[in-house]
Amino acid sequence: MGMDEIALVSGLPRSGTSMMMKMLEAGGLEPLTDGQREADEDNLGGYYEFEAVKKVAQDPGWLEQARGRVVKVISRLLYDLPEGYSYRVVFMLRDLGEVLASQERMLQRRGRAEGGVADADLKRIFQRHLDEVAQWLKGRPNFSVLYLNYEEILAGPRPQAARVVQFLGNNLDTARMAAVVDQRLYRQRR
Repeated sequence: MGMDEIALVSGLPRSGTSMMMKMLEAGGLEPLTDGQREADEDNLGGYYEFEAVKKVAQDPGWLEQARGRVVKVISRLLYDLPEGYSYRVVFMLRDLGEVLASQERMLQRRGRAEGGVADADLKRIFQRHLDEVAQWLKGRPNFSVLYLNYEEILAGPRPQAARVVQFLGNNLDTARMAAVVDQRLYRQRR
């Protein structure tokens, strides 16, 4: 990855994006974060968020700080990224039942009940969104994408870390990346 490129970690919330950010940081790629959202019971390793990402459509000026670094951008915000940059996206995929269970558990811990939409409907909505994002990304020459499965990373962190290193083209430390993967954090399973 060149200094003019921006590495992104993307996917649905609760799909392993924070784990991938932690892996990349351990491997030697500097994350762009603001530290506003600290680690908690739902994300023991931290969230690795940068609040300005949420307003990229209105103010993309922060992207200059992201050159040569990695930043987490949830999948629905990828559409808002301006065309004047080259992006390398590590896109996290996870079983949608696990994503929903993880989101539900997080909402319960925060005292907010999930309201109204059945899991089957949410799965269809999420799958449609993922399909639309994948199709959109195919048509963007300034986006390169590597899709990774959360469960496969947990089952074999070292080969998956090697795929990321090859994709990004960096001299990242694969062993350190793999070492931060913690099986104990795989709490919502199919």
